[in-house]
Amino acid sequence: MADMPDPELEARAAVPALVDETGEWAGDARARLQSAIVLLLMLGLFLALPFVLSIGSVVFLPPVTAVVITIILAPLADRLSRIGLPDMLAALIAILTMAGVIVLALALILQPAFAMVDQVPDMLSVVSRRFAELRGNLAWINDFNRQLARLMGHSPREVVLATPSVIEQVAFATPSVVLEALLILLMTFFMIDTRIRVRRRLTRDGESVNASVRIARVMRDVQDRVAGYLLTVALINLGVGVIVACGAYAFGLSAPIMWGGLAFVFNFLPYLGPLAMMALLGLVGLGTASSVAVGLVPMLAFLGLHAIEANFVTPAILGARLTVSPVSILLAISYFSWIWGVPGALLSVPILLIIEALLDNLGRPNVIGFLLGEPLFRPASGLSR
Repeated sequence: MADMPDPELEARAAVPALVDETGEWAGDARARLQSAIVLLLMLGLFLALPFVLSIGSVVFLPPVTAVVITIILAPLADRLSRIGLPDMLAALIAILTMAGVIVLALALILQPAFAMVDQVPDMLSVVSRRFAELRGNLAWINDFNRQLARLMGHSPREVVLATPSVIEQVAFATPSVVLEALLILLMTFFMIDTRIRVRRRLTRDGESVNASVRIARVMRDVQDRVAGYLLTVALINLGVGVIVACGAYAFGLSAPIMWGGLAFVFNFLPYLGPLAMMALLGLVGLGTASSVAVGLVPMLAFLGLHAIEANFVTPAILGARLTVSPVSILLAISYFSWIWGVPGALLSVPILLIIEALLDNLGRPNVIGFLLGEPLFRPASGLSR
């Protein structure tokens, strides 16, 4: 009788205790509830953030741009500060250097670009004549559309919208762009100066050494990752721009320096930038060459150059540590271009790098594991060292 199992004890053992002596279950339930609340808040913030940022773009876009520029210029300001220059002077020299590079690039690109804009109507007419035969061969498609519209009871109508010219749009947008640029430069100046002082204060603070070291490590990792990525990509794009300029000169295109500068700038916008460059080269090539085959040569040459750069050169130089997922890049471009347009598309990759660096140091949300019963946040490797 003593060796026979007790059915009541077995049934009680089969059902886990809701609360043990240490209260472990209650702690897990509380953590799960807190994680669920945090997850719902994050989801709501993600859904509401685009509308807030889009409506308040005048307020939010300059600070975000200033933060990105601050991270990019931080290594230069640090080097100037190490050689003995005051913090404010180091920040000022860094900003003036960036402004000088931008002004020089715009002077080399915009002046020939405005001259080329006047030739766009003539190029379009040449391109339309070049593809007249193709339109003739595909005339049955137009006939089919007309028949379909007639059956549906719709008559084709031409609607001509009077839109302002490019020059008028630039003239209208110039005052606001200048004011925003000045605001961004002022914010960048004070952010760089404040960042240098905060870093020194963290290194000298002896009361909370661990916290200071962790914050300094996070700041350094974000700066190194974003600045290193952008500097490396800038050098690669500079090589692409030089090759494109030489190719434009060899193909007889006007203003080869402008084409090299456009390739340098557009290559900062992954996937969409090279497509825009190919479209411009195709338009100019078809509008100025003697035949369709000759006009497509510059565009096809750039396509081959971009294929080599994107698939072999950039992955080999950046390596696995700085490689960003193409899906993440496309989502970031679509997300921020929806919010802020062209500036958002240009800022999308730096913002994505900043977010990834912060998540690597502060901890990534474990959404799939949370749905399976694991904690929402795992300990971050950057803070545990």
